[in-house]
Amino acid sequence: MLKVARRSEREDRDPEGRMPLAEHLRELRNRLAKALLAIVLVTIVAAFFYMDIVDFFTKPVLDSVGCSQSFEQLAKMEEGERCAQITINGLLTPFTLALKVSLMAGLVLASPIWLYQLWAFLAPGLHRHEKKYALSFVAAGFPLFLLGGLFAYLVLPTTASVLIEFTPFGVDNLLPLDDLLDLIVRMVVVFGLSFEMPLLLVMLNIGGVITGRRMIGWWRGMIMGITVFAAIATPSTDPLTMLALALPIVILYFGASFFSLANDRRRDRIEAAKTDPDEAEDLDLPEDVGDVETVAAAPVLPEQSTGSSDDDGPARRNGYDDIT
Repeated sequence: MLKVARRSEREDRDPEGRMPLAEHLRELRNRLAKALLAIVLVTIVAAFFYMDIVDFFTKPVLDSVGCSQSFEQLAKMEEGERCAQITINGLLTPFTLALKVSLMAGLVLASPIWLYQLWAFLAPGLHRHEKKYALSFVAAGFPLFLLGGLFAYLVLPTTASVLIEFTPFGVDNLLPLDDLLDLIVRMVVVFGLSFEMPLLLVMLNIGGVITGRRMIGWWRGMIMGITVFAAIATPSTDPLTMLALALPIVILYFGASFFSLANDRRRDRIEAAKTDPDEAEDLDLPEDVGDVETVAAAPVLPEQSTGSSDDDGPARRNGYDDIT
């Protein structure tokens, strides 16, 4: 009985995805409930691996600038040596930090589920070509964001070793764990979004906002801006670290420019193939039939031959000529 009801409900749906407002709100409620349930379940599972998650993010920093000596040994350190200790302040801070880390892990790891629920809610209102573009952008944007986050994770130890050198001599550097995790998250988000820049340019080109020729014309300014961004995001005196971030973004930028040029040429070919409605088309004239054979015929019809006739005109009958 339930299967029959579900089948009839699917058959009653509009093929274009239109439904009453109450149905939209009911579907939105169901999608949100499924998304929240997935996030809660993954968060509970991630809570059991809280220590491993924290160790994964803090280990590169500890290996780079962590203090392994005792306080007595730290007091006898030479002037050129710097290190830091990761700390937690307060009795409730470890518990709240565990909740925060678990929730963040739940949001990230459950993203395929809640992103699918969002897509399932929006997809019925999109056209076929809009669905194709949306899926393509998501399929390309997610790996690019992960690649940017990976670069942030790799340059984090070098960044920490450079920043710790600004600590004055005789001052102990204590790194609160919650502040350190916030810094790591910000770096991952900034680097991930920077790798999304070429995808944004491609979206603007497909939407007809900018052309590939204009994007290529920006290459000097783009390279300068990307280099400055890499220098700020990686405050290291080592130029190789800066180039390690700037070079992939520059390559992605030129890749987006060449893709946009190819898309512009394809669009021009399609426009040229279309017929202008204001342009006259060639007429299909009949072929030549050759010589025409003449056929003799009476000047008037038999029933009109009794009418009167003028000298210069056709025969008339009852005041009308034979044509009428």
